[in-house]
Amino acid sequence: MEKFKLKKFVQELKSIRGRHTELVSVYIPAGYDLNKIISHLAQEQGTASNIKDKITRTNVIDSLERMIRHLRLFKQTPLNGLAAFAGNTASQEGKQDIKVWSIEPPQALNIRIYRCDQTFVTEPLEDMLESKDVYGLIVMDNREGTIGLVKGKSINMIKDMTSGVPGKTRAGGQCLDPETLIINFENKQKKLKEIKKSDLLKCYDFKNKEFASGKCVNVWTSKKKPLLIKAGDLEITSSYDHSFFVFKNKIIDEVPAEELKVGDFLVSENLDKIRIQEIYSYSHEIEMIDIESSFGNFLANGFLVHNSSVRFARLREIAAGEFYDRIAEIANQEFLAMGKNLKGILLGGPGQTKETFLNGNYLNNELKKKVIAIRNLSYTGEFGLKELVEKSQDALAQEEIIKEKKIMQDFFRLLATSSDKAVYGKKDVEKALTLGAADKILISEEFQNPEPIEEQAQASGATVIYVSTETEEGAQLRDLGGIAAFLRYSIEHM
Repeated sequence: MEKFKLKKFVQELKSIRGRHTELVSVYIPAGYDLNKIISHLAQEQGTASNIKDKITRTNVIDSLERMIRHLRLFKQTPLNGLAAFAGNTASQEGKQDIKVWSIEPPQALNIRIYRCDQTFVTEPLEDMLESKDVYGLIVMDNREGTIGLVKGKSINMIKDMTSGVPGKTRAGGQCLDPETLIINFENKQKKLKEIKKSDLLKCYDFKNKEFASGKCVNVWTSKKKPLLIKAGDLEITSSYDHSFFVFKNKIIDEVPAEELKVGDFLVSENLDKIRIQEIYSYSHEIEMIDIESSFGNFLANGFLVHNSSVRFARLREIAAGEFYDRIAEIANQEFLAMGKNLKGILLGGPGQTKETFLNGNYLNNELKKKVIAIRNLSYTGEFGLKELVEKSQDALAQEEIIKEKKIMQDFFRLLATSSDKAVYGKKDVEKALTLGAADKILISEEFQNPEPIEEQAQASGATVIYVSTETEEGAQLRDLGGIAAFLRYSIEHM
């Protein structure tokens, strides 16, 4: 209620604009001597007599006089300090209607301000309306990453980004000439263009260090520029991006064809070294075929060659890691700057991406400690942020947004199941208050003139709860007339 009243107070002040620098704002810190402030304002009256414009001079002097008289009503500075404002509010040129306002803020003031301007200084009060405690939001999968915040009742998106991670399937990839001879597990040769899905191929099991039967799980065709590679008595025509196994310092490495050099040693079908003697490149494209084996390799024209899907998976892994780095960079930059105000981080998304991100060396270690909830989601992007908050209500149970949504959901549930225990609209709520039946009064922040309702509620022992319009439920209350009530007992027949 204090925040709601402060918000209305600030809105009223911000709606007033002076003709010149004639609106007076005074902030008195908690514990400061009020008499010193009054003496200072009296001195400012003398200074204001030097203002050239007669109307402005009169308005400033009269505003200061009204404020001095108002401050003398206080025996001492209130516990949290005092913010006071005075100025001419008349809308008609040449008319004067000096008004004075003051408020003891909900938090202690630690600044002293005196200013004459065309607008009142409201920033220190507005700062108190901002919820200082925030939760960071990270929603992600391999395609999209979204960083956001829950602050007070608001869900705000900071950054939305998309990745360059390729999908799990693609048409074509690292290809060979269709005439390439492929060896099956029975050591029979078959042209690549004759290979079909489910055919059994001779592959090498690097884990168990033996040849094994691997299944052809996919076949693609595409047009590519070829390279002709000659090594020993063997030769093979491949696309530039096809991967070969190469001996490097007693280790078998994976190298794309375009990076091969004369003198490199390829791996033969007998796992022997075969030295590359010549490499020819062609500028024209030819029809080529790409296959995928279950072991990640196969024998082609006497060479052990790399399976395209394994390299493709590695490229996906590299691209994903780069994307996670981008997400972490934004999260680290935004969240670390909040210091103690960051109460926690919620992490969510479809699939296992979020766990991979959290367990990897991406997010700052201090931020990792603040991850309080990990949730499986159906969405990413802005919808994902909302879904993450919805699914993290246990973690956010004490936050304003969840408390507000819960009480409104409770009201709508009661209205649907026991309509005699819930009413809405000014007329029915006032009736419930008059009969002493109202238990909790829900008032929209856009409801006009709530003070009489507050007084009735206080007299009858009812609790008043102000509801923003920043949630869907709060907007529904506004559309129902801006006011509703939980009842202690039914008043239908009274």
